[in-house]
Amino acid sequence: MIVYQLLLRAFGNRACVPGGSYAENGSGKFNDISDEVLLKLKKLSVGAVWYTGVISHATRTHWRTIPDSDPSLVKGEAGSPYAVRNWFDVDPALAVNLDNRMAEFEALVERTHKAGMKVVIDFVPNHVSRQYHSYFTAENFYPLDGPLHLPESLHSSYVENPALATGNDIFHTRPSENDWYDTVKLNYGNRSTWSKMLAVLKFWADKGVDGFRCDMVELVPAEFFSWAFGTLRATRPGLFFIAEVYGKDNYRKYADAGFDLLYDKSGFYDALRGIVRGERPASCLTREWQFLDDLQPRMLNFLENHDEQRLASDWFAGSGRAGFPALAVSLLFNTASFMLYFGQEFGERGMEAEGFSRVDGRTSIYDYCCVPSVRRWLADKLTVEETVVYKEYCRLLRIATADAIFSKGKTFDLMYVNPASGHFDPDRQFAWMRGYAGSAMAIVANFADTPVDVEVFLPQAAFDYFGMPVREHTVHVHVNARDYTRIDVSR
Repeated sequence: MIVYQLLLRAFGNRACVPGGSYAENGSGKFNDISDEVLLKLKKLSVGAVWYTGVISHATRTHWRTIPDSDPSLVKGEAGSPYAVRNWFDVDPALAVNLDNRMAEFEALVERTHKAGMKVVIDFVPNHVSRQYHSYFTAENFYPLDGPLHLPESLHSSYVENPALATGNDIFHTRPSENDWYDTVKLNYGNRSTWSKMLAVLKFWADKGVDGFRCDMVELVPAEFFSWAFGTLRATRPGLFFIAEVYGKDNYRKYADAGFDLLYDKSGFYDALRGIVRGERPASCLTREWQFLDDLQPRMLNFLENHDEQRLASDWFAGSGRAGFPALAVSLLFNTASFMLYFGQEFGERGMEAEGFSRVDGRTSIYDYCCVPSVRRWLADKLTVEETVVYKEYCRLLRIATADAIFSKGKTFDLMYVNPASGHFDPDRQFAWMRGYAGSAMAIVANFADTPVDVEVFLPQAAFDYFGMPVREHTVHVHVNARDYTRIDVSR
């Protein structure tokens, strides 16, 4: 499955002032995701859209009928989508009509389903906004000894006594600027927290949501997820859950808890980032593949999301094209699902100073900002370079999802039979095979800055593994700089 992450607030064709307020910059809307936009997403072979920032969260923007947030507890003008202040409401900035905001979200769900895609939203089980008091009570938090002392740089007059533990497991009264000071941690030692968070999941499932991307699951007991998912699936068997899990050693733990897909962050993502940046050898991917073993179909590969730097940014590949070999590995190496972050398909660089988020290679989740490449796409004004990148994404995503060799086939890693030589560099090239129903492909990804002519040995064991009557042989291929190639080796 291809999961498309779309930060609703930053979607749209409008100009934005760095650090601007809602009155100055506006916001993306549920209604901006029109039938036409959804049709364009289908061209990317998308199976599910993760609408990021749907739930009502702390913000500096004033909305009539909604209590204001203390501005010192809000990061940026817009605020973090992960500082939820009302689990049963949507972000008012995303609605055209404030009083009709939930109906506008429900209409988006209906449009997405009509376009043949599933709807995913965030579920943030570990923490809520520091000012969320209407649904939770003292027993749902971790009270500390003494009053809260926020960083002096915030110039805050906010009073909290006793202080509550901060979302990123800060169990003292003085969180720093780098902590999640805008959030408080939920206490799963109290069973009422379990039932309240299950009610949240039920509420959104009843709205037609098909899946949940679950935030920071390693900070929440795996037993909660096992219980909640089992309860939900008894009446909603089609629901699926994505785990934002970072530690490789925890992959199996959360898979066993019932997650359908798990971020492969500390495995394939970290490895590919290191390879692209010239910090790790391409051959290190073999270890990551072997580590996953039978979990491979449960993984969610990605090269970008709202937390990570853009692939085309100065801190990563430097351009959309330079990310092609990493994209080929992510999509074609095995049958893992893949997550695409909006704008990635155009080579979005994320090199703007948006306000709270400075130039850091990311699209801000704290500001009322927009994405330059997405603006050009909506206005039919993509640059030549963006068009080239977009067409390659469409092609590769279609191959990964529609070609049975890649959507269903087995994988054979060729690195162990292709050591360093004058015709192959395992530091900068990675080679593998995929086979299905009597057909096989060899793929070579070249992470070098120069084109290469390589010789790749295809062993008898590979063809035996695929059940093919083909003898071992060597293929000679030319691969462009920062690119990949596929070779039909069925005969």
